[in-house]
Amino acid sequence: MEAQLLGEALARAGRIVAFTGAGISTESGIPDFRGPQGVWTKVDPSDFTLDKYVASAEHRARIWRMRIERAAVDYLPNAAHRALVDLERSGTLDCIVTQNIDGLHQKAGSTAVLELHGSTRSIVCLDCRRQLPAEHAYARIEAGETDPHCVYCGGILKSGTVSFGESLPEDVIEEAFFRARQCDLCLVIGSSLVVHPAASIPLEAARAGARLAIVNHEPTPLDDLADPVVRASAGEVLPAAVALAEELRAR
Repeated sequence: MEAQLLGEALARAGRIVAFTGAGISTESGIPDFRGPQGVWTKVDPSDFTLDKYVASAEHRARIWRMRIERAAVDYLPNAAHRALVDLERSGTLDCIVTQNIDGLHQKAGSTAVLELHGSTRSIVCLDCRRQLPAEHAYARIEAGETDPHCVYCGGILKSGTVSFGESLPEDVIEEAFFRARQCDLCLVIGSSLVVHPAASIPLEAARAGARLAIVNHEPTPLDDLADPVVRASAGEVLPAAVALAEELRAR
């Protein structure tokens, strides 16, 4: 029944924006942040502040080692990621706006992805702002460096993810709000909708007249505005809903 309600909502939509959070990737083995086994139960969030990173070479070396250990795990897209690829190919998905940094949407084959919190697949110089693939830093660390600096200007390098104390990339957040205002359905998947300003994007869509559909195991602040609200695994319900939507559109 839940897949049917969601499929009917998808079938009626002409322009969909998907808004995804950590919950869409938990089925790929990537822990969320706030759950019982979430990232924040295992690490100190203050370790991911920009000020602490800039202040200490020892801290940067520890963070780089952690990044390399995590990059060694080959996480794969799951059925929910692949269902969004199918939705894009159907011509109704305008873009994916994601809070995730894992790159699994692109790995699955999605081409229109706005990464609000950056990506672990890249690194950036804090001085000259040059961006390079993350493998550039990983190779240097494996060759013996502990705290690689920019080869162009000597500045501090960090992961292309947004740290606490950093602003979201202005061009990406502006594009996300613009797309949200243009859609007629905002499909929220696996987000608690409590981290702002990112969580304001689905609300902006609703204020502009779009319908909200939410797939999340736990309640969210926008459940009262959404129809349907689906309490189920995204990997189970989304493929069935997308398949039903294609069938209904073909009739």
